[in-house]
Amino acid sequence: MNIIVCIKQVPDTNEIKIDPITNTMIREGVESIINPFDLYAVEEAIRLKEKFGGKVIALSMGPAQVEKALRETVELGVDEIYLASDRKFAGADSWVTSLTLSHAIKVIGNYDLLLFGQQAIDGDTGQVGPGVGAHLHLPQVGFVKKIEEVKDGKMTVQRLMEDGYDRVKVSLPAVLTVVKDINTPRLPSLRGKRNAKNVELKILTASDLGLNENEIGLNGSPTQVVKIFSPDLKKDGEKYELPSEELAEILYQKLKELGK
Repeated sequence: MNIIVCIKQVPDTNEIKIDPITNTMIREGVESIINPFDLYAVEEAIRLKEKFGGKVIALSMGPAQVEKALRETVELGVDEIYLASDRKFAGADSWVTSLTLSHAIKVIGNYDLLLFGQQAIDGDTGQVGPGVGAHLHLPQVGFVKKIEEVKDGKMTVQRLMEDGYDRVKVSLPAVLTVVKDINTPRLPSLRGKRNAKNVELKILTASDLGLNENEIGLNGSPTQVVKIFSPDLKKDGEKYELPSEELAEILYQKLKELGK
């Protein structure tokens, strides 16, 4: 089974910086980590490889510094790494990101399954995995908590729901986004660390993907950020220790004054 797992390098939570001109995140030169949710996708891909054979390919989109994150996946057991990297990709929204990744996946080819983490901790949209599935016209299942069976070109999975889970059978190739309930990611191995130093990083540019600058990056993004700002932290408050009936009346009057 050949699996492509898409990962994202995200800024460390305490190191987020915003470009005041473009209103997009500054990623170059910022301390970054592998998106934590993607580590569960990487782990599940490696487990499937160990069970069924084949290989695992890690794919990401971003600046040159993402190479570090991709090599970290090799330390865990990934076989090949690809990076879609071109200045023309800068400023892409989730729709254009999924378009770019889908073209990269077409170039890589020969896959049975595409895996994603449920969302990224910087954008938190959860749209890229399903977007790739839509661009590639593949069946997709989100919020997968368990892969039960792979048989006869089909996969049976459990999809996490608020009141339990659904059991879904999907034809392969397919797109899955996984939740952290699915496994516990492993630690890097010594062999993996050695492999990470030697594995070739394959770079894919806009021309390699057959994309022009009008349909990618900030130019091609149908959604753009108009303004980013930090919310004002207001610590003013009033404390009341009264019977619930009186407290309810005071709360009602306060909300009424505020126009709520």
